[in-house]
Amino acid sequence: MLVDKMANIMRSMFFTFIFAPWVLSASARQHYHGAHSRKDIQLNEEAYLDSRFKRDVTTVTDSDYDSDSVFLPADAAEDTAPGTADDLPTCLLCVCLTGSVYCEEVVPDMTSVPALPKETAYLYARYNKIKKITAKDFEDIVTLRRIDLTGNLISEIEDGAFLKLTLLEELSLAENQLVKLPMLPAKLISFNANHNHLKTKGVKANAFKKLTKIVNIFLAHNELEAVPQIPETVRILHLQNNNISSISDDTFCKGNNTYYIRPNMNEIRLDGNPVNLAQYPNSFTCLKSLPIGRYH
Repeated sequence: MLVDKMANIMRSMFFTFIFAPWVLSASARQHYHGAHSRKDIQLNEEAYLDSRFKRDVTTVTDSDYDSDSVFLPADAAEDTAPGTADDLPTCLLCVCLTGSVYCEEVVPDMTSVPALPKETAYLYARYNKIKKITAKDFEDIVTLRRIDLTGNLISEIEDGAFLKLTLLEELSLAENQLVKLPMLPAKLISFNANHNHLKTKGVKANAFKKLTKIVNIFLAHNELEAVPQIPETVRILHLQNNNISSISDDTFCKGNNTYYIRPNMNEIRLDGNPVNLAQYPNSFTCLKSLPIGRYH
């Protein structure tokens, strides 16, 4: 019995002081090396992904602008010190989708039209601080169909800035500081220059004459003293809140042709002008409905 007890005591001491510490230390070493191995794998994966990302960015070319993307072009990887939005690549500041560029309320300030990706059809650059439109801004983007520059500080547009845009259908220059209108492309359907500083001397007599497809003309909240020549195709004409004080029998109709009817004109707004429309009853005989304005 004594021998058996001594044997049990020896086994217990061997397990407690020799075998157990060895097992635990081996397990700890295994856990330690396993953890470090997993960490190394994770770091290697991150390094790989990082290298792939850098390689992808630096190999982007101009052709990538033709796909749905908000990616920056190759030169965006270069470190520059941005003072204004003009120092940064367009598609880093704006949202570039297939055929569309959205540059609204850009920070830092955008003071000129950005260099546009090729094949751009729709440009929305509203509520920035663009001051001038140059003849070079759109010369290589002949695919443009719509330009919206509402809410900028544009006071000057160089001659011919829009004339090469043979597909342009909609142009908005509303809420700017224009004192005269530029020459407009022939296929324009809708033109908006509300809330500017336009006077009659700043609108050439043939400004709209050659626009054979124009439907909407918005010139409200300006300083016009007379109604410009309006093409036959126009359906909606907004001239409210100007300085128009008189009209004639030829303003909307043909004074020498009492049988003439203007079929397309649906809406004319002359409210907010000093003209008393009641004094010119023969000026509206060709219209479907009377212009909106003062008749007292």
